[in-house]
Amino acid sequence: MTRAAVLGSPIAHSLSPVLHRAAYAAMGLDGWRYEAIECDEAALPGLVAGLGPEWAGLSLTMPLKRAVLPLLDTVSELAVQVGGANTVVFAGGARHGHNTDVHGIVRALAEAGVAPPRSATILGGGATAASALAALRELGLAEAALVVRDPERARPTAETAERLETALQVLTFDKIGTALEADLVVSTLPAGAADGLADLVAGVPALFDVVYAPWPTRLAAAVAARGGTVVGGFPMLLHQAVRQVELMTGRSDVPVEAMRAAGEAEIARRAAAG
Repeated sequence: MTRAAVLGSPIAHSLSPVLHRAAYAAMGLDGWRYEAIECDEAALPGLVAGLGPEWAGLSLTMPLKRAVLPLLDTVSELAVQVGGANTVVFAGGARHGHNTDVHGIVRALAEAGVAPPRSATILGGGATAASALAALRELGLAEAALVVRDPERARPTAETAERLETALQVLTFDKIGTALEADLVVSTLPAGAADGLADLVAGVPALFDVVYAPWPTRLAAAVAARGGTVVGGFPMLLHQAVRQVELMTGRSDVPVEAMRAAGEAEIARRAAAG
């Protein structure tokens, strides 16, 4: 049996098992198993060290994307720039780190028809914000605004901007003002955390909100009501998982639509269950 898993804390809510298992089923990978494992930063080194040769890879959520870097034998250039890996592939007796979040963001925006922005503002300063910066850089944007509660805690993301050679204006939420005069606002805040900003953000041309449940968020509903383009977190989650399956299996025939259908069905099931 070939094994893979998603690690994080908390992890029970993760959609990754649904997405990856749907891919395995459609690809005929009957001998593959994917699970969710509760794991915090303190437990990560021991867990990774104890994995045997049957393991193909790991998906990593918060708070492990930065913590995993010292445990890896190789790290992709993109993961180095972003300062975090959300994917580990075991191959050739080594641990290889990758970042597929950037791919997920770029694909999600393209799928929704969002044109490469001339200006962008990111809400929040964590690991997802760092990936958003790299995605914006990939789309040709050399500067962005970052709105955070505590600029000091956002220092790792500011360092990501330096590695990407992206000019970054760091603001606190009480000075958000002109930062919302942007082509694209990216909210990396957790569910509910951006609700109070809905009226301020409502007029932006495009919003990418990384939350996928509950959906729509107040932020997304406000922008949609004013005619703006809204992209939710599920397309990002889907496309980063597609890339993970490619990396872990070494195959390019990953069934995007089967994964999409499985993910959407699970989100609907959870919503119905309350």
